[in-house]
Amino acid sequence: MHNGFLRVAAAAPTVKVADVRFNLSQIKSKILELEKNGVELAVFPEMCITAYTCADLFHNSTLIDAAAEALIELRELSLGLDIHFAVGLPIRHSGALYNCAALVRNGRIDLVAKSYIPNYNEFYERRWWRPMQPGITETVDIMGETAEMSTGKVFRSHGVKVGIEICEDLWVPIPPSCRLAMAGAHVILNLSASDDLIGKYAYLQSLLRQQSARCMCAYAYAGAGWGESSTDLTFDGKAIICENGSMLRANKRWTPEDNTVICDVDVDAIDRDRMHMTTFTDCANIECHAIVIESSSEAPISNDSLDKNTANFAGRGLMRYIDPHPFVPSGDEAIRERCEEIINIQVAALAKRLDAINCKSITIGISGGLDSTLALLIAVRTFDRLKLDRKGIIGVTMPGFGTTDRTHSNAVELMNELGVTIREISIVPAVNQHFKDIGHDPAIHDVTYENSQARQRTFLLMDIANQTGGIVLGTGDLSELALGWATYNGDHMSMYGVNAGVPKTLVKYLVRYFAMEAGKDSGVRLRLLDIVDTPISPELIPADENGNIKQKTEDLVGPYELHDFFLYYMLRFGFTPERIYLLARHAFTDEQYSDETIKHWLSTFMRRFFSQQFKRSCLPDGPKVGSVCLSPRGDWRMPSDASSTLWKL
Repeated sequence: MHNGFLRVAAAAPTVKVADVRFNLSQIKSKILELEKNGVELAVFPEMCITAYTCADLFHNSTLIDAAAEALIELRELSLGLDIHFAVGLPIRHSGALYNCAALVRNGRIDLVAKSYIPNYNEFYERRWWRPMQPGITETVDIMGETAEMSTGKVFRSHGVKVGIEICEDLWVPIPPSCRLAMAGAHVILNLSASDDLIGKYAYLQSLLRQQSARCMCAYAYAGAGWGESSTDLTFDGKAIICENGSMLRANKRWTPEDNTVICDVDVDAIDRDRMHMTTFTDCANIECHAIVIESSSEAPISNDSLDKNTANFAGRGLMRYIDPHPFVPSGDEAIRERCEEIINIQVAALAKRLDAINCKSITIGISGGLDSTLALLIAVRTFDRLKLDRKGIIGVTMPGFGTTDRTHSNAVELMNELGVTIREISIVPAVNQHFKDIGHDPAIHDVTYENSQARQRTFLLMDIANQTGGIVLGTGDLSELALGWATYNGDHMSMYGVNAGVPKTLVKYLVRYFAMEAGKDSGVRLRLLDIVDTPISPELIPADENGNIKQKTEDLVGPYELHDFFLYYMLRFGFTPERIYLLARHAFTDEQYSDETIKHWLSTFMRRFFSQQFKRSCLPDGPKVGSVCLSPRGDWRMPSDASSTLWKL
């Protein structure tokens, strides 16, 4: 395992029914190929040494002995190799036959017997196989050599704990993998021979994703494929790797050449989630009494093999897709569904708050920027749902020293189109008076110059809300809260923060979604699309000589797509800065951001995240919409004076 990642493969090579030598050659060739690709753990299909569809030939000693000889050859092949692998074969023991997975590691063989033997519909396995109960270990003779056979055992591979189940084991009400994972298995291998039927593949995909999520594990599945007998059944050769609810890799079915998937599974992320979800361990304490965990000593690995694998890893990169925008789903339909879900959460939350306090008036500061636009759109939809007059939404535009014609026009015209109450109050006279009162030179554009404007705007909004018997709706988003990009007791404060759970990268998609939902030629759509294209800015510094925005937020604090990436992996998984940097280097191309640029803004993020906690400790209420949230009452509790020393790159 390297940097918390284990390289895993699932392979379904071509077989010939009962032709053990042919099948062995295919498996050997595939193992050597996977070894060259730096794979550390691989799974092959159920009965891959003999083929699954041998039927009554399984009771023939010729086939059983040939399979045993093939296993010994694979054991010898494994000597000096870094790759560990699981293959399927029949094992004869004490007058009975068992459907087994053989885990082969550097000259060592461990056998896992299938727990649940199907005998319904097209399956007739009890004719050949005997089930084995958990917690039992038998010593088995294989061509004069001994190996342990068991079920319910957790093995060790490259510093990772591994569990094994076979085909039907996954489909029962409580699969063995549940207890194996709770006993510590990070990776579950499934050797399968599930035939293909209409609709079955979609169900299996759902089952694999759900099982990997329920077990908080990586799940590698290899299913029998090309070459199996088609007397009654057909097999498509599935190779799938899932991790904690997500499908990482899946091959193209029905294609003999596309029979393998390889992926780096994130063991560090699995460990973090299990530690974080305390009920996982609580359940394990109740359910895992029958699980045996292999001693801490693994099968020995030769120095040559270690050196070779280290060299492979150094030049191989990360064999895994890292989404540069983890908060934003891929695909238009997925984005549409995500946007509608978030909007419904925000609207339901705001509607409940208004109903609870019997409030029919909302005051919002409208700047013509993304965040205040989203808050306004949510307020409008909430009022429509509650059947309240939109005139109860008081949109206040407050031009200041840096307000541009573009943002001011967008703010006013959008409010007009939406039919809300519009108020305009210039903050320039009041702020100039304030500068005079405190003795500040307006020509000095420092933090006092900027924050005085932000606090004046909040002061006005609060008083207007009192005047109209309403509440101030906050507009700040999750990314700004993470960076502390808000004026304390200014735009940092409101009576309800409707955007508090929405990261900046999603705000843009949400506003664009509202635009697409509006009429094609409507003024709302035109205004919203222009707002999406407007540079993000607090507009606290005067515009340039051409009237364009001079103060751009991302020039000051860094690109939001980077900060949202850092935020996701910092909070969702608790990763170290070094690991976040590694993932960011993989997710973003050199053309997007250089290594030094990523490192610079990551250092900025960590510094600001720690130093600005005091602002998050006194946030107004606001709805959680995703897996990452900074509410001091729920997801994120951190002392405001915590040291950031350990998080410095």
